[in-house]
Amino acid sequence: MSFTQFLSILRARWKVSLAVLLTLVIVTMVVSLLLPKRYTAVASVVLDVKPDPLSGVLYSGANPSMIATQVDVITSDRVAYKVVRNLKLSENANIREQWQDETRGEVSIEQWLSETFQKALDVKPSRESNVINVAYRAPDPRFAAGLANAFVQAYLETNLELRVEPAKQYSSFFDVRAKEARELVEKAQARLSEFQKDKGIIASDERLDVENARLNELSSQLVSLQALASDSGSRQAAARGASADRMQEVLGNAVIGGLKADQARLEARLQELNAKLGDSHPQVIELKANLAELRKRIDSETAKVTGGVAVSNTINQQRLNEVRASLDAQRNKVLQMKAVRDEGAVLLRDVDNAQRSYDQIMQRFNQTTLESQATQSNVSVLSQAIAPSEPTSPRLGLNFVLALFVGSLLAIGVAFLLELFDRRIRGVDDVVQAVALPVIGIMPRPTAKRIFARTAKANLMQQRLLSQQSGAAKSA
Repeated sequence: MSFTQFLSILRARWKVSLAVLLTLVIVTMVVSLLLPKRYTAVASVVLDVKPDPLSGVLYSGANPSMIATQVDVITSDRVAYKVVRNLKLSENANIREQWQDETRGEVSIEQWLSETFQKALDVKPSRESNVINVAYRAPDPRFAAGLANAFVQAYLETNLELRVEPAKQYSSFFDVRAKEARELVEKAQARLSEFQKDKGIIASDERLDVENARLNELSSQLVSLQALASDSGSRQAAARGASADRMQEVLGNAVIGGLKADQARLEARLQELNAKLGDSHPQVIELKANLAELRKRIDSETAKVTGGVAVSNTINQQRLNEVRASLDAQRNKVLQMKAVRDEGAVLLRDVDNAQRSYDQIMQRFNQTTLESQATQSNVSVLSQAIAPSEPTSPRLGLNFVLALFVGSLLAIGVAFLLELFDRRIRGVDDVVQAVALPVIGIMPRPTAKRIFARTAKANLMQQRLLSQQSGAAKSA
């Protein structure tokens, strides 16, 4: 269908189209005037994103999920029930009579009122902000403003309850835990005190330092005595062997040295007399007897000196054994003291852990107690709803524009629908489509102007002929 055909159909059916358009517009305006006026009152609240002074937690006000949660809270049954209870609407006789007429007592009056209020409630968050708008529609502007403010107040109370109620539960929980932790601290402290009393511990660290110093001193003495005993043992072994006369004690002894000097003179005298007088001479025999007696004295003195070395070795070994025994006893004492100190450290650690747990629980208890006593939430009223002066529905201007637009579409649709059931020839294109033959000429209308009509028809005839000739050429 060409645009010319479209215009020709509208020109032919303009009366029907105009009737449809006017009918729809008139009906829309009449209905809009007959509908009761409804007023919308809007109150707004804002979510605070500053840190909570009690818990120090940031309220994520820019989080869409947070805003959506607050919108769900405002539209919840809990808030609606609180509105009914705060306004005491269930005690109104007229409202109770209306409730009986509509529900016959099948549901509670609070549920009926809350469902009724929720139908007229509209909660929308502002874009890219923490502001939430609470709108309520009602035939009475003052009633609409009162309900909007009532919903805001009920929401504030509910939001505070949602913060305080968990805090009260946590406070009770931490109160019980604090008492248990306090008992654990007292028991751990009692065990530590009893242990210190049994072991006689007053300043265990200082006493252990003294005992450790004594242990180190005994260890040094033991090392020294071990070296001295080893030396005296080696000298005693040398004294028992064939080289006893070459020992330092023997060589350094004045008596033995004098006796050896006398022995040397006697031996020299003996060699001289033996060479002069012979072995059988009485002087030689006497000199040999004196020399033998002198050797016995040297051996006796050497034995005394080496005996002293043995006594010194025995004393050193005895002292070594005593120091070793003292060292072992001191080591056992230090180990026992360390074991006692470790056991005491375990008990002290138990006391510290119990005290630390008690302190943390008390900190949480104090925090939850303060939170349970909070009187403000993170929501504040930004603006109160006031009674609107102009109704929000019905909107005559908008309804007129919509009726005009929809009526125009409907009028065009009705015109084409009528044309579909009653198809008529309204132009040259309709003739061509109907008979499927080319147009040779067009007769002018009697009322058409001669000059312009002749020119237009000549041009149209020329186009038809040219079209026919081009079609014939193509077929040839």
